[in-house]
Amino acid sequence: MTVLAASGRVWQRNWLVYKRLWHRSLAFGFLQPVLFLTAMGLGLGTLIGTDSEAFGGFEYIDWLGPGLLAAMAMQTATFESTYPIMNKIMWGRNYEAMLSTPLGIRHIVIGELGWSAFRIGSLAAVFLVVLFLFGVPRSPLALLAIPFTILIGLAFSACLIAFTATQKNDVGFSAIFRFVINPLFLFSGTFFPLTQLPDQVEWVPWLTPLFHGVELVRGSILGALDPAAALVHVAILMAMFAVGAWLAERTLTRRMAG
Repeated sequence: MTVLAASGRVWQRNWLVYKRLWHRSLAFGFLQPVLFLTAMGLGLGTLIGTDSEAFGGFEYIDWLGPGLLAAMAMQTATFESTYPIMNKIMWGRNYEAMLSTPLGIRHIVIGELGWSAFRIGSLAAVFLVVLFLFGVPRSPLALLAIPFTILIGLAFSACLIAFTATQKNDVGFSAIFRFVINPLFLFSGTFFPLTQLPDQVEWVPWLTPLFHGVELVRGSILGALDPAAALVHVAILMAMFAVGAWLAERTLTRRMAG
């Protein structure tokens, strides 16, 4: 059995579980951006006013929407790569059953990452439809937001699978949500321009992976994507993904052998 075919079995297992509620997931994936853009884009945007210089010449709702799309990728990757992975390791012991077949750890990791890519890509497509309904996209390059969003999700998912494989219980997830995911959500350029930060800390978001994802998604949707900067952002996310995938295979191998 080839690596692709074996990994596909892991993906198929997740699909068989998910297909019972896919319609609910996509409905929520449609409703969430509608509520966010209405409440914050239109509501808060009205309070901010019509001066768009701070947002690169765009209205706040146009500037906010792509940032929320990038953040959605991080959050979805987090939900897919923490408790569900822990369940398959400890509580449901799905991985033990898989490893009793010709499947190996590498197949499991690739299959789980492929599943995360599918989930994030499908939600990104729904989110992009919502952005079109609100009249946000400014360029045909907006379609690039979907692969960019998938890359963001894979970078986070790989690292989080590696982290989850080291945990003996779910206590560590609270720390991840509280001290990593939430700060990234708030301080990676999703809600306000980073130029508004004090000069002493304005460079800090460049060290955060979500910032690079936000820049890619926002640039593609608003037609303001700088090719040179985009290559840097993609390279950083690809490096994060590669390191995370390598660590995921190592930590999961160690965990399942223990």
